[in-house]
Amino acid sequence: IMEGDMSHEALVHLLREQAFLNKGVTITLTIEASENREESAQTFLYAGGIVEYVQYIDEAKIPLHAPPIYIEAERSDVVVELAMQYNDSFHEEIATYVNNINTVEGGTHLAGLRAALTTSINAYAQKYNLLKDLKNGLSGEDVREGLTAILSLKVPNPQFESQTKIRLGNPEIKGLVQSVVNEKLAEFFEENPTVVKRVI
Repeated sequence: IMEGDMSHEALVHLLREQAFLNKGVTITLTIEASENREESAQTFLYAGGIVEYVQYIDEAKIPLHAPPIYIEAERSDVVVELAMQYNDSFHEEIATYVNNINTVEGGTHLAGLRAALTTSINAYAQKYNLLKDLKNGLSGEDVREGLTAILSLKVPNPQFESQTKIRLGNPEIKGLVQSVVNEKLAEFFEENPTVVKRVI
């Protein structure tokens, strides 16, 4: 790139993000030499993909379980990939992507994820009587407290709600994501009961 094309920090952020979203793909940023500096290069490569992305975001936090939970499934030609980890903060940080585009305003895929998290955690907690003091179960806010998650979808015909592509509008995607996440999280919780108990 030439100096002044885009801020260096913004470009590094964008390329790092793309490397996380495309596991195993090497992306190299080369800065051409100028009067003030020598040529330099930065390489981004993440074999762990979005799992490493979650760990990168949570670097300064204490995870409540490790490694992050990872889900990947394909339904109706849509690929759903999710990495999530709970940490000791009270902050929720969920980033969503469709075809490597950051859907910063979320959309139907985020709605599906949120619904699945609430349903799955409450179903497991009720099954094993972990919520003795809560008759109505945990709220959506409760189950997302301290959660860092990356949800990345590959959708053949995405319908975005604006030209800037920051919100996904496909109505069928909500149910699809909810179904995949419910099924896979239920399996994960049965195999890893200590994780749920740390989170609740």
